[in-house]
Amino acid sequence: MSDLLGIGASGLRAYSAALATIGDNIANAQSPGYARRSLRLREAMAAGDTALVRANVRPGGVEIGGIDRSVDAWLIADSRLSSGDAERAATRLEWMGRVEGALSDETNGIASGLTGLFTTADLLTADPANRTLRSQFLQAADDIASGFRTAAGQLSDMADGVAGAASSETQSFNANLDALEQINIGLRKARPGSTNEAGLLDERDRLLDRISAQAGVDISLDDRGAATLRVAATGDMLVGNGEVHPISVTAGADGRLAFATDGGAPFTTATGSLAGLSEAANHVADQRADLDALAGQFAGQINAAHQAGFDAAGNAGAALFTGTTAATLTAAALTPDQVAAADASSGNGNMLALGAMRGADDPESLWSGHLATQAQATASARAQDAAATTRADAAAAARAEVSEIDLDREAGDLLRFQQAYSAAARTIQVARETMQTLLTSL
Repeated sequence: MSDLLGIGASGLRAYSAALATIGDNIANAQSPGYARRSLRLREAMAAGDTALVRANVRPGGVEIGGIDRSVDAWLIADSRLSSGDAERAATRLEWMGRVEGALSDETNGIASGLTGLFTTADLLTADPANRTLRSQFLQAADDIASGFRTAAGQLSDMADGVAGAASSETQSFNANLDALEQINIGLRKARPGSTNEAGLLDERDRLLDRISAQAGVDISLDDRGAATLRVAATGDMLVGNGEVHPISVTAGADGRLAFATDGGAPFTTATGSLAGLSEAANHVADQRADLDALAGQFAGQINAAHQAGFDAAGNAGAALFTGTTAATLTAAALTPDQVAAADASSGNGNMLALGAMRGADDPESLWSGHLATQAQATASARAQDAAATTRADAAAAARAEVSEIDLDREAGDLLRFQQAYSAAARTIQVARETMQTLLTSL
């Protein structure tokens, strides 16, 4: 009867733990990063038996072999890789959309100012002495200069914003590295197959998911599940051998970002939000340089055209603009009479020449072409983001199909183990009743 009692007791322990595991699954059905757990049961060796020699009839009951997590290493790696690509594309698109907004006519009015300048020049050809039109011409020039300064200011603020976001994301990345090392310490101390180990493995995977979404890293796991992280591009250690090597970020004068490890080696990544921020910073820097070039080219063209004519007093035309960059471009403080509408042969000849500038290389068409290029780049980034998001969603769904909680399945297992628990309890009851019958008959 002692064997029967022991078998029943082992069943109660095992099925009670199984019911608790299912209850844990149900309770965490909506918990992000929780991987479904199942209890691993195995036959218990009977007393006196060995692995090689067993008695003919000596059942030993059941024992708990540990807790298994429902995970697929390949699907997890694929999900992390696609998540990093999606974060990079989304981060890059966010800032490119802001650049497009900063360059739009609704924000700076450059396109409207250029159109107004040339339209007013056309009107002055018919009435070159009209002081109202001359004032409108000067106002259009001031609007253009103001628009360039506005766009330059917004792009400068945007560069600061990208740098600030990169600094914050770097701090978050380093905090995740520190947290991962703490999980590694816990895993090395945890009892294999325990609930504590399963919880630590879930948290490890959550941290690795976040880190992979921030930057490209190579991950390796030891026999206890502790993770070693290296920079994917260079192989430099980030977490391993009980050490954590944080990264840093600096912004150059033009806003471009440079990441480095604590040893001073460049930290390069082609995926993750940090890669997206780096590409965004490069794009903003390129746009600032292009804006300065356009402002200088525009000022040079218009100044040369205006200085080729004569004002109302017969003096040579003065420069309409000062400054060589978008941030310093300013309309000169001229009076209406100083508008150089005339040339050497007629009172409206210079306005005719200025109006004739409209064509493939005039400031108006160059600015329109620049906006079109930016719009195309943003549209391309939007398409890349859509593709990367679709890919990441599919990979996450495939991963979740293995790890997520199916409440119907859990309900079925709950009934199955509940019946098994009742049967084990009945076994103990039968053993007790049999023992009482034997003792009573003596």
